[in-house]
This record gives sequence, C-alpha cells and structure tokens, in this order.
Amino acid sequence: MSNLPLSGARLWDSLMEMARIGATPKGGCNRQTLTPLDGEGRALLARWGAEVGLTLTTDRLGNMALLRPGRDPSRKPVAMGSHLDTQPTGGKFDGVLGVLAGLEVMRALHESGAETEAPLLLLNWTNEEGARFSPPMMGSGAAIGAFTEAEVLDKRDPEGVRFGDALEAIGWKGEADPAALRDLEAYFELHIEQGPVLEREGLDVGIVTHALAQQWFDVTVTGEDSHAGGTMAHRRDSLVAASVLIQALEAIALGSGGDARATVGRIAVEPSSRNVVPSVTRFSVDLRHGDEAALEAMAAALRGKAAEVSASRGVTVDVAAFWTSPQTPFDPTLAQRLRDAATARGIPFRDMPTGIGHDAVYVARQVPTVMIFCPCHGGISHNEAESITPEWAEAGLVVMADAVLATAGLVRG
Repeated sequence: MSNLPLSGARLWDSLMEMARIGATPKGGCNRQTLTPLDGEGRALLARWGAEVGLTLTTDRLGNMALLRPGRDPSRKPVAMGSHLDTQPTGGKFDGVLGVLAGLEVMRALHESGAETEAPLLLLNWTNEEGARFSPPMMGSGAAIGAFTEAEVLDKRDPEGVRFGDALEAIGWKGEADPAALRDLEAYFELHIEQGPVLEREGLDVGIVTHALAQQWFDVTVTGEDSHAGGTMAHRRDSLVAASVLIQALEAIALGSGGDARATVGRIAVEPSSRNVVPSVTRFSVDLRHGDEAALEAMAAALRGKAAEVSASRGVTVDVAAFWTSPQTPFDPTLAQRLRDAATARGIPFRDMPTGIGHDAVYVARQVPTVMIFCPCHGGISHNEAESITPEWAEAGLVVMADAVLATAGLVRG
C-alpha cells in the first residue's frame, strides 16, 4: 500500500470542473467527440498535465498521451486512462473518472517527489462513446489494429461531417502514430460500473475479470407504403413487422440465460408521415453474452425469427452484421494486484464481468489490461442523472493507484 498524498477531494473537484464544460440544464454533460466542447475538455486536461510536468503527445487520431518518465527508460510505460467524450445526454463520470483518477496519481507523485521505475502514461482515448461517429472506441480500436487509421478518419457523423475534418477543426490532430500505444507494459482503466450490482451489494470496488462478447446488427424491414385510411387487411406494414421481431429479441435474451442481453437502440421509419403506412423500418440490434457459443445461438435465433416474420407478413427482412467484439479476458496478474490493494486497504470488493464495451476491451488484445469499477447510483449511466459519491471515487482511485505503483515500481513515497 503506497503512502502517496492521493486526494479524493482534489479528484472530486477536478471532476466537477471538467463537468462545467458541456454542462446540461439537468446536471449532466454534452461533450461529444470532436466538438469544440471536446476540444475545451482536452485543453483543460493538457493544462493540468503540464502543471505537474507531464509531456503531452497527440497522435493522428487525437488520442492524448501524457508521460511521466521513470527511472528505467528501458521499461515500457504503465498506463492509466479512459475518455473525456460523452453521450449527448451523458453524465459527469462515465469515462472522465478514469482519466482524472489517473491524473490524480500523477499529481500525488509530483507533490511527493516520488519516482517509479517504469514510466507512467495517462491516456485520453478519442471517441470512446460512438455517439457522434460510429462504431465506438475508435481511438483505442485503431491503436491496437482493429480499425485502420484511414477507415476511422473517413467515418462520417449523421450530418455528413468527416471524422478527420472534425479532428482538424478542433485543433487536436497530432503527428504521432496511434500504433505506438500498443507498446505498453500494462493498462489500468477505472470506470463507473454503469450497472446496479456494486451498490446493491454494498461494495465499493469491482475487479473486472472479463468483457462479454458482443454482436451488433442493422436490420432493415421492407414492406409497402399505403394510405392510413385504407383497409387494414393485406397491409405490408414494415413497422408492425419490425415490432414483432423486436419483441422476439427480448424473449431470445431472456431465454438464453447467463449474461444475455438484447437491445434495440435506434429505429427509423420511411416515409415517416402520419397518414402513411411505413414501407421501410430500420433498427439496430445489440446482442451480448458471456459465452460466445450462446451469443452465436442468439444471433441465429434473430435470423430465424426474421425469416419467420418475413414469410408471415409479406415483408423482406435484411439482417446485416455491423460490428463484433469477442469475449475478452483481462490480465489475471493485474486483477490480483487490484484484489491485494483492496484487501490491504480494507475496501470491500468483488470480481465481476463487464457487459459494456470500453477502451480497455480493445487494449487488452495487445497489452496486459485490467478494469476497476466503482458503483453508480441505481446503475444509471448515459443519462444526465448519472451520479456517484466522492467516497466511491476515492476507493477506486486508491485501489487503482496501489496496483499501478506495484506494477511500475514505486521508488519512494
């Protein structure tokens, strides 16, 4: 257990100051990626890092890396981080906690004059949320090779703005190669749980052992438009057909057991007129499970139900794969360091999976990686009502800090 002057109060004050950038009337944040507000948040982080002697490098996708040298320059950096971008109606803590907790570790080291054997690196990944440019986790995904740099730069938001152009417009396109961020000794990410388990069980910390597998689909149901005043018989209503399929998705998830989840988050209809039967309905599908074979079975059940709906309702249904992420284990050695740190400090914890995608899930493909969860009230996230307590934030901070310093080799402090 380190005796660094880690300050939960300073971390909380920093969270509140960052939350002013993009603050919403309901108490949340709208600081979407590559907007001017994202640029403001980045600038604040860069200023805070400079105040404690961190050297900032920004790569060609806007990933920010703030370095604190170690005594042994031959060692790879031990990294901490997450993201500063938010959902349109996001909260103050999703992603931001991981970045600013890492900053607090750097501040405490600077304040005490302590050194580490390995360098330390603080990361702010670009476009974790995927709210404006989809899919999510593009900065970390490209860094580890899941996407090409060109592919990311050419993504467009719903208004047709190109990712690369938006990045240049806010002044945060750097010169470094994103692939350099694969060259890490370890990566730690502190995050709010975004679920109710820790709060319900009265625990302050979750040690995340693995991430659930995910498959995303775009579904298009095509029928025939017709006048709303016409007969109900023989309609080829794409929206009604889609609703049958959506209801079936809930039953598929509930019947799959384990960690199964199924979500429809977007629906669009055409021609979108009050008195026209919709001819085309498009919707997204997000399937998740802790067992990859069970996830494949869920996807097969979706396709089977799509064929059934198509035949019974006279519509065509196209189920197109959009994105996939395999089940991802986190590093057991790093997880044990977190357990040891929590035990030494008397902080109650449990092991648990994450059903949610994070930058750490991509990073884990190339780098020994682990995640730490702290509770959030009611499990509410991606919502302006998202909230945590200062005590939960501090518990996550100190457990992460102890494990990071045990990994990097604290020289004194």
